[in-house]
Amino acid sequence: MPYAHVNGQKLYFEDTGGDRPAIIFSHGLLMDHEMFAPQVAAFRDDWRCITWDERAHGKTAGDTLDPFSYYDSADDLAALIRHLGLKNAVIAGMSQGGYLSLRCALTHPDVVRALVLIDTQAQVEDPAKTAGYKPMMEAWAQHGLPEAVATTIEHIILGPAWPGAEAWKAKWRGWKGVNLMGAYRTLVTRDDLTDRIANIRAPTLVIHGDADMAIELERAEDMARRIPNASLTVIKGAGHASNLTHPLPVNAALMHFLDALDG
Repeated sequence: MPYAHVNGQKLYFEDTGGDRPAIIFSHGLLMDHEMFAPQVAAFRDDWRCITWDERAHGKTAGDTLDPFSYYDSADDLAALIRHLGLKNAVIAGMSQGGYLSLRCALTHPDVVRALVLIDTQAQVEDPAKTAGYKPMMEAWAQHGLPEAVATTIEHIILGPAWPGAEAWKAKWRGWKGVNLMGAYRTLVTRDDLTDRIANIRAPTLVIHGDADMAIELERAEDMARRIPNASLTVIKGAGHASNLTHPLPVNAALMHFLDALDG
């Protein structure tokens, strides 16, 4: 299996090849590289599509986890780009993947050809939401994942009755407490980038579901206004993981953005 040994990490990644420039997709909290399967399938014949598992997630996760920030994850992304021999790439991040992608654009602007931000935000978590998340995550870490909690997470990330949900719930049941709580701590201790994102110069596409329960559309609208060269596409009826549950309109927006970028 392909791993990049960078920054003291062993990062799992998949690389499809493709003749046009590279897109690197960064997944959301509790997800992994497979959440971008619809995008890889749509773009791999032309664009070089790279997916990876971030710290604490998927095939990168181990039995131990040192504390880390999304700046560390941004460093991982930049190091992965260099490991692959790329000068730069289009970096596309969903939710948590957007948090690290924003930080990568701020701290490693040379490796960011363009930026795609899917159901993410520059702000910190809403305190009213974290108050509910914390006991849920702690109970999961200590006692395993109850079905009721799995269903709650399913509805937050995937929406109700999405046909692919069971496969993700099976993955969530396999999480180790050390990785779960480490990833959660990173989520809730991140800094607010609202006043810094005006410094991003990369062409940017913001994509957001109008039924996103985790991050309100207003936050995406605010982010798109603050980034100088940004546009916003709203996905009707989509929740948090819009690229996974509503791939056709997301892929159409992404294709339009990439074609203009490569034109």
